[in-house]
Amino acid sequence: MDTSSLLRTSGTVLAVAGLLMSGCSSGSSSSSASASPKAAKSGQPQKKTDALQVLQPLPDAVPAGLRAYYEQKLSWRECGVEGFECATLKVPMDYESPGGGEDVKLAVSRKTATGPGKRLGSLLVNPGGPGGSAIGYLQSYAGIGYPEPVRARYDIVAVDPRGVARSEPVTCLSDSQMDAFTQVDQTPDDQKEVDQLVASFKDFATGCQDRSGEVLGHVSTVEAARDMDVLRAVLGDEKLTYVGASYGTFLGATYAGLYPRRAGRLVLDGAMDPSLPALTMNRDQTAGFETAFTAFAEDCVQREDCPLGGGSARDAGRRLQGFFKKLDADPVPTGESRRLGESLATTAVIAAMYDEGAWAELRGALQSAMDGDGAGLLKLADLYYERDADGSYENLMFANPAVNCLDLPAAFGGPDDVLKALPSFRQASPVFGTGLAWAAMNCTYWPVQATGRPNRIQAKGAPPIVVVGTTRDPATPYRWAEALAGQLGSGALLTYEGDGHTAYGRGSECIDSTINTYLLEGKAPKDGKRCR
Repeated sequence: MDTSSLLRTSGTVLAVAGLLMSGCSSGSSSSSASASPKAAKSGQPQKKTDALQVLQPLPDAVPAGLRAYYEQKLSWRECGVEGFECATLKVPMDYESPGGGEDVKLAVSRKTATGPGKRLGSLLVNPGGPGGSAIGYLQSYAGIGYPEPVRARYDIVAVDPRGVARSEPVTCLSDSQMDAFTQVDQTPDDQKEVDQLVASFKDFATGCQDRSGEVLGHVSTVEAARDMDVLRAVLGDEKLTYVGASYGTFLGATYAGLYPRRAGRLVLDGAMDPSLPALTMNRDQTAGFETAFTAFAEDCVQREDCPLGGGSARDAGRRLQGFFKKLDADPVPTGESRRLGESLATTAVIAAMYDEGAWAELRGALQSAMDGDGAGLLKLADLYYERDADGSYENLMFANPAVNCLDLPAAFGGPDDVLKALPSFRQASPVFGTGLAWAAMNCTYWPVQATGRPNRIQAKGAPPIVVVGTTRDPATPYRWAEALAGQLGSGALLTYEGDGHTAYGRGSECIDSTINTYLLEGKAPKDGKRCR
């Protein structure tokens, strides 16, 4: 992969962002809840941390310097999408000196409760990323596709986090530069290719610094969680009700850790484990994609149209690896100026692992590429990267590392560290391990130093929090959900036994009815409940 590997959420297949990881990995925030960027040295290795700490709550009282933000009034207006309203929320650039710098303007949107029934307040949604547009998710899916009883009783609300989409977006490369970046060889075979990969990461980081300004150092998950508390107050809700998917689970858990007494009904679907360092998270996710590919391959080899032949899933994996190797040496045409090489093809295959509904498309695209036409796989890769038909890119691939590289120290200090880790990544995934290991170097050269580190999140005093895990989730391995539910003092683990990334709204009546009951009645499922 290039900047990271993308975790997708529920909703339309490959249409909504989830969690981008294998680059610098989403993870935990600082236990101090502050984020003051410092200059980072290129190639700085991940330092050994002290004993794992618990994310500590902030004081209940709103500090005097923040009262104006908490007491502001939103001016709602039409925003070009029927049934939705939009507004702008002001938050401080730096919560440690709210009166001493610029404000950040956050884009907010809502779909008001449709009735019947008593309004329950606001339901904030986040699709993950980091870098996925919550407003895009709201207007294209949650505001019209969430279960009708939920939409009847709640105003469905979204805010694009700082640095994302409509909220002062981070920018790093031009469209043509991004095209080139996505095609850099992620499985270098010699020192020259290693140097080229390192140069691409350095150029990306420099571009972010040059194009994004001060906000680049203030897009951490802790700051985004604090923004959510301002929004909660401005919306008039005593407690936050929230559905977060993928990286959105880390954002929601961070909120609960900082404000346990203000946490209401929280659903964390496709959960992350905030206690893990970047290297472990990247390796775990690599294994998750191997699990998902094995499920795809086992299905594929039983079909007549399987481009990977018959036999076992392992045989199919070896054939795919052989095809990637051919593309590395000789990319195939796509009908446009870009040719399909190994990097874009790998991105396409990983993109299809997020939902089994994409498997048929992947089979067809692989067969076409093996026959010399890479257009189908290129389309999947472009969906992953949020590249539009006109060649322009959305902000997702820029905001993702910006958040990740602040939230955790880099997984690697340089190429030598990657080479040492390659055997463990290849063991985690023979198919994807090499590429995902090298991709995990993209925070190594980041221009601002990480402000976060791994922490346990307990959120003592919070009401029951529903943590959802899918047993064969490619991007947030099931054990992460088990770990988060175990850390939270009031966590209730809800398990979906199946494939794909996240579970709510993906066809399981058991999952949907359980979550709906929780959101509407406050009745959490028994810890350990399992659904198919």
